[in-house]
Amino acid sequence: MKMSFEKVSFPLKAPFVITGYTFNTTDTVRVTLEADGVKGHGEGVGVYYLNDTADVMLEQLAEIAPRVEAGLAHDQVQQMLPPGGARNALDCALWDLESKRSGISVWESLKMTPKTLKTVCTVGIGSAELMAETAASYAKYPHLKIKLDGDNPIAKLEAIREKRPDATLIIDVNQGWTFEELKEYAPACEKLGIAMIEQPLKRGGDAALEGYKSPVPLGGDESCLDASEYEIAASRYDVINIKLDKCGGLTAGLLLANLALRDGKALMVGNMTGSSLSMAPAYVIGQFCHFVDIDGPLLLADDVDNGLFYGTGGIVEVPNRALWG
Repeated sequence: MKMSFEKVSFPLKAPFVITGYTFNTTDTVRVTLEADGVKGHGEGVGVYYLNDTADVMLEQLAEIAPRVEAGLAHDQVQQMLPPGGARNALDCALWDLESKRSGISVWESLKMTPKTLKTVCTVGIGSAELMAETAASYAKYPHLKIKLDGDNPIAKLEAIREKRPDATLIIDVNQGWTFEELKEYAPACEKLGIAMIEQPLKRGGDAALEGYKSPVPLGGDESCLDASEYEIAASRYDVINIKLDKCGGLTAGLLLANLALRDGKALMVGNMTGSSLSMAPAYVIGQFCHFVDIDGPLLLADDVDNGLFYGTGGIVEVPNRALWG
């Protein structure tokens, strides 16, 4: 087996603003595995708030490259690399290679019949007027995810709700509120019909949620990176957000999904603003999810070849096998 890997950068259509960060490009790492003349591909974006950058991912992959030549199994991938973007790219490339070598799709391997998904479309942080105008421009998307911080969040939500009374709204605070702010804002969010508040408090600072009964379901993202953090997160959050870059690939994502489903937890699949090559394996996790966020390619100036098709109503078609899986 041969492994190659490279950094691939995707400029965004416009700057994308969340709590504490502004993104102009998405830097990914693409892994290609080749065996018997067949190639499989995977993409990792990494976890920006853990300093899991493209350069770090490239270093991690370079370290294990000699061991890959002997062949790979998914359990070996879990042992070779820690959770993060590098392991995600390698694990997903292995799934793709296995599918293409065998002629058996990922869906057949998992004994699943894929259904089409409806993704949210994300509105980045800006003024209330700008965010409302953006939400209005996404008229064909019935589900919106609104990025917020502590700067007049309710006024922004009110402006968006006025423009989009029809939309299902979830909000993503990216660790931007205090517990006191959450308690203040949550009742207003309920009145505005917000379906879920994602990651209101800082990672590692959310013990205050123990015993708190929010009027709006709470989602854990940064506070649940992988299965090792599930039990604590499940005691604090109603919804668990699975991102393959956080947990380190589809194999780890399926493990986390099974834990949550066992306990009757609601699930969300998210993304780190990658291309369709990142979204395709996330589409598998999306089959189990109440909330689906695989809109990363919509933020890019250009996507990969054979990218996902995004239709009216937020529909995302099942990935083409020429893309992945």
